[in-house]
Amino acid sequence: CCQRHPGSVDQFQEELVIRPLHSGDIYASFQFRTLWDTDFLQERQKVSHYRLFPKSLGQVLSKFSVRELHISFTQGFWRTMQWGQPFIPSPPGAELWVWFHDTVSDVDGNWKELTNVLSGIFCASLNFIDLTNTVQPSASFKPLGLGNATDHRFLRYATLPREIVCTENLTPWKKLLPCGSKAGLSVLLKSEKLFHSSFHSQAVHIRPVCQDEQCTSKAWELRQTLNVVFDLYTSGQGKKEWSLFKMFSRTLTEACPLATSSKVYVDITDNPEGELFELSPATPLLSQAVVLGDRRTYSVFDLTRAEMFGQLRSLNLLLRWKGDSGDMLRPLLHAERYVAGFGLQTGEIHTVIYNNHPYRAFPVLLMDSVPWYLQLYIHTLTVTSKSRDNKPSYIHYQPAKDRHRPHLLEMLIQLPPHSMTEVTVQFERALLKWTEYTPDPNHGFYVGSSVVSALVPSMVAMNTNFTQDQPLFSSFVPVKEESSYFVRVYTEPLLVNLPTPDFSMPYNVICLTCTVVAVGYGSFYNLLTRTFQVDEPSLPLAKRLANLIRRIRGVPLLA
Repeated sequence: CCQRHPGSVDQFQEELVIRPLHSGDIYASFQFRTLWDTDFLQERQKVSHYRLFPKSLGQVLSKFSVRELHISFTQGFWRTMQWGQPFIPSPPGAELWVWFHDTVSDVDGNWKELTNVLSGIFCASLNFIDLTNTVQPSASFKPLGLGNATDHRFLRYATLPREIVCTENLTPWKKLLPCGSKAGLSVLLKSEKLFHSSFHSQAVHIRPVCQDEQCTSKAWELRQTLNVVFDLYTSGQGKKEWSLFKMFSRTLTEACPLATSSKVYVDITDNPEGELFELSPATPLLSQAVVLGDRRTYSVFDLTRAEMFGQLRSLNLLLRWKGDSGDMLRPLLHAERYVAGFGLQTGEIHTVIYNNHPYRAFPVLLMDSVPWYLQLYIHTLTVTSKSRDNKPSYIHYQPAKDRHRPHLLEMLIQLPPHSMTEVTVQFERALLKWTEYTPDPNHGFYVGSSVVSALVPSMVAMNTNFTQDQPLFSSFVPVKEESSYFVRVYTEPLLVNLPTPDFSMPYNVICLTCTVVAVGYGSFYNLLTRTFQVDEPSLPLAKRLANLIRRIRGVPLLA
C-alpha cells in the first residue's frame, strides 16, 4: 500500500499546534490531512486502489453515496471563557452529521446502515442513533466542501451526549493514519496521557475539495483532528514547566515517511520578547497566520529537516513559564444553557448568547434539538436582548412525534453589540413506558448541546484563498469574505430528570407475595396432606421397673 501508483498524486500532511493558554494550561491540536485524488461520486466508478486513503472509509463513501461526513468523539467540555475558541469545535459526547448525494432515494435507510457501519469502524455506540434522535437542519449545517447544497432532505444530524470516549475509540482512529502510530506526530498519541487531561476530542472530517484555484481537479480530503488540553497541576506535577515528554511520555524522532509536510507550531503571539515563557530549542523559523479573526505568530519546527532533531535524533520541546500570563481577551461569541423550574412536571430551558463585541451587531443561527419526551410549549418561546423583545428574523420549527422524532428549532437572531440575549421556552415532561427507561433512570436523561453558528466580525483581514499553501489549523472552514470569519459554538448538554416510578416496588411485591404464599398456602397444604397417627403414651420409669420385676416373678403386670 506504500508504493506510489502511476499517476497518483495523493498527499499526506501532519501538524501539531501547541498554544499556551492564559489559564496556565496547554492546548495541543493535532491535524492529519490526506488528499485522495479521485472523483468517484461524479464518475460513479468502482475504486479498487487505495494508497494513503483508508480503504474502510473509501468503501463507506462509495457504498452509501456520501458527499460529506463529519464525526467527533469528545470527553469533557470546552471552557470558552477560560481557553478561548478552539480551532475546530465539537460538543461533549458523539456528534455525526452527513450530507448524502442527491441521487440517494432512501436517505433514512442509508443513514441507518451508515451509523451501524461507523459504529463498527470506530468501536462506538453510534448504532443507538435512530429516527428518535436524528434531525434535518434547514440552515445550520451547510457543506464545508465543494458544492452549495441547499436541499436539507439529504442532510442528517444526530448527537449522543452521553457517549464515553476511551482507548477503544482512539485505537481505530489511529489505524486510519498512513503511518499508524509508528512514525511522525502520531507517536505522541499515547492513550494513558491523552485521557488524563481536562479535555479530549477526536474527529474525522471527509469532504470533496479543489486542488487548484480554478478547481480543474477535485480530490477527497480526509482530515483527522485531535484536540487535548492538559491541566497545569495534574499533568505538570504542579510546576509551570512543559515539555513533549511530560505531556505525551514520548519525544519526536522522525517525520512520517509518507508525509509531504510535517510541522510543529508553537504559539508565541503573547510572548514576543520572551518575557512570558522560554521555549527551547529555539528555532529561527517563524510563521504568521490569521486564525479566528486574529493574527497569530508561531515558532515552526519542520520535522522533514534532519538537523531539527540534533545529534540525539530526538526533539523534545521545553516550555518554561517566567511570569503571569495576564487576562485573556473575552471571546466575541459565547453561549451557555441551563434548565430552570421545580418539580417533575414542567420546566424551562434557558439559552444565553453573549455578544462581547463593543460596537458591532451580527446575526447568529441557533439550533436546538430536544427529545420528544420533553414536550415543548412553543407559544411560550421568548427572545430578549437588553430587557427588550428581540424578534427572530427566521424561525424553523418541526414539532416532535412521540417515539418517532425529536423537536427541531432553528432561529436567526440579531445580537446587539455588547449584549446578552436570552432564549427561553417552557416544556412538560412526559411519562415513559417502563421499558423505555435507562438502567440508571435516577441519573437523568441527557439533552444534546445547542448549536450557535455565526459570521463574527474579524479584527484583521481574513485570507479568502482557500487553496493557498497555509497551515492546516487555519484552513478548515472556507472564508468567503475578508471582514468576518465563521464560528460554531456548542453549549453544555442538559441533564433532565423525568418522572420515574419506583423500580424497587415490583421486587418488594414479589418478596411479600412469595412470603404470604409460603406461609399461608404451605401451612394449609400441610394440614390437608399430612396423615395423623395415635401413639400410646409410655409408662413412667417406676412402673416400668415394677413391671420388669413382676415379669421375672411371674406376677400380672400393672396397667
